[in-house]
Amino acid sequence: MESQPELPPDLAPEPPREPILTLPGALTAYILLLAVIHLRVLLPPEWENWTIDVFGFIPKRYDSTLLAIDFPGGAGAKVWTFVTYSLLHANLSHIGFNVLWLLPFGSALARRFGAVRFFLFMAVTAAAGALAHLVTHEHAVAPMIGASASVSGTMAAAIRFAFVQGSFLSFSRGDADAAAKVPALSLSRALRNPRVLGFLGVWFGVNIIFGVGSIAIGSDGASVAWQAHIGGFFAGLVLFSLFDPVPRPAADAAPASSRDA
Repeated sequence: MESQPELPPDLAPEPPREPILTLPGALTAYILLLAVIHLRVLLPPEWENWTIDVFGFIPKRYDSTLLAIDFPGGAGAKVWTFVTYSLLHANLSHIGFNVLWLLPFGSALARRFGAVRFFLFMAVTAAAGALAHLVTHEHAVAPMIGASASVSGTMAAAIRFAFVQGSFLSFSRGDADAAAKVPALSLSRALRNPRVLGFLGVWFGVNIIFGVGSIAIGSDGASVAWQAHIGGFFAGLVLFSLFDPVPRPAADAAPASSRDA
């Protein structure tokens, strides 16, 4: 048999590129989990309310200074609700809004972190959001639910590398995996980047408007837990480096950032 001649390096076929909008497996699994859990709305009303009380985050659960209220879930709920509340949503518009923001930012982060780091990051930022809500709503009895704190965390973490040349928010990028794994900026350099500062200004402005104006969302009129958003965002911004597996060069990605600024 006659062997095929080898192609010169400049004519060799390029490896297949993954489209920028293709969801990574970890994010797909997370969205499917949210969707399956949301099927609880099909339960009888008393069962649905029970799931909210057991798995939603209720600040009054940790308050011993006022009249004691016997919440379902006991002592265990004081631990797991720091994370489980983020998997519950009030309605389809609530879950749809969070998923919409997860598509660009969560997708890039899931590709960069891998499944284990990504799920752990979502849990940590959810807990940070719950802690911020607890500090600012010490005696509140109303449960807090929704993945918004974790979504805010993904947005904060993603801007550490999103504006670097070749990343998913830059003007020049390649395939999805490459765009998600460009070297990140250090926190100090990120906070001096004009695009990052602009993003921070818009993000905090929107959340303050929702919070100070007490703007309601959804058909049931639930208000935005903006303090939890800020808690998750701050955790994602500061703790990003603890989860990031992509090494930064000695120059701290400065050349790549300056070319794209």
